Amino acid sequence: MSVLDRITEIEAEMARTQKNKATAFHLGMLKARLAKLRRELITPKGGGGGTGEGFDVAKTGDARIGFVGFPSVGKSTLMTNLAGVYSEVGSYEFTTLTTVPGVIRYKGAKIQLLDLPGIIEGAKDGKGRGRQVIAVARTCSLIFIVLDVLKPLHDKRVIERELEGFGIRLNKLPPNIYFKKKDKGGINLTSSVPQSNLEPDSVKSILSEYKIHNADVTLRCDATADDLIDVIEGNRVYVPCIYVLNKIDQISIEELDIIYKIPHAVPISAHHKWNFDDLLEKMWEYLNLTRIYTKPKGQLPDYAAPVVLNSAKGTTVEMFCNSLHKSIMKEFKHALVWGMSVKHNPQKVGKDHALMDEDVVQVTKK
Repeated sequence: MSVLDRITEIEAEMARTQKNKATAFHLGMLKARLAKLRRELITPKGGGGGTGEGFDVAKTGDARIGFVGFPSVGKSTLMTNLAGVYSEVGSYEFTTLTTVPGVIRYKGAKIQLLDLPGIIEGAKDGKGRGRQVIAVARTCSLIFIVLDVLKPLHDKRVIERELEGFGIRLNKLPPNIYFKKKDKGGINLTSSVPQSNLEPDSVKSILSEYKIHNADVTLRCDATADDLIDVIEGNRVYVPCIYVLNKIDQISIEELDIIYKIPHAVPISAHHKWNFDDLLEKMWEYLNLTRIYTKPKGQLPDYAAPVVLNSAKGTTVEMFCNSLHKSIMKEFKHALVWGMSVKHNPQKVGKDHALMDEDVVQVTKK
């Protein structure tokens, strides 16, 4: 029996199994088994889990955005009208697929755009080389899921399912679960918050399926079986996502009012360039970037070329210095900072000081 057949069989068994305390152990075991099979499907033995030779495009710039969607939803038009305004769009052809990279400059940051080939239902299982497409999406700082506004909810659900099946978690934070294997002592399960979804039996069955018999598990959130499996698997990526609802020129004002209520969504017309300002503002918000301006001693700050840091990874003075050059910290004495992160301008700070957007920094060496 193939991996796909086994996945289908387990999904069917889960669908017909009632969810209650009596079945918690069995359902937990099935979910863990399903996750292991999906991992096997994503990274087949001997083949590796890469994107395929020549398919990916080298990372450039301060962030990377991937355009994901079904064919003919307007991804290419959006790409051309966004990137074409700011810089050239290059086209790289590979066998039966084309990945189109482009670059926009926004608020001083250089942002790479990738128009990925249209995916189809079953992409996570390899249809249409879908695994390679989604593998590139895993490397992105932000994903634009481009949807036809005339059928957004159906397509949204299908694409989310495809990305989820490939270990991509959209607009989610990693589960607040502490998990550590140990050599002996059995399973030590504790919870710091009430649990409404995850039964102790489910935890035991999931760990048992992974052949884990000694571990410390602390649930610091109202966790689900899927959350625990994600932590054990350890290969999930948590990516912000904006749903770009295209072709609003084809709907009424009343329909547009309803569309605006979809979370994380921006309605646009790629063809007419409607609402691009809102899309770019939301893009900036979701990328969570911090611009830091350098100020050489005795000179004015360089506002033309900020150092751009990923706020999620930290914005300390040390990270700022390392972004300029790895050797700076060896001679670092202190920094002078002007901006929102300090109480007075300038303020002398150390390497652990957290910088804020549009701060100005002058580094003093020993």
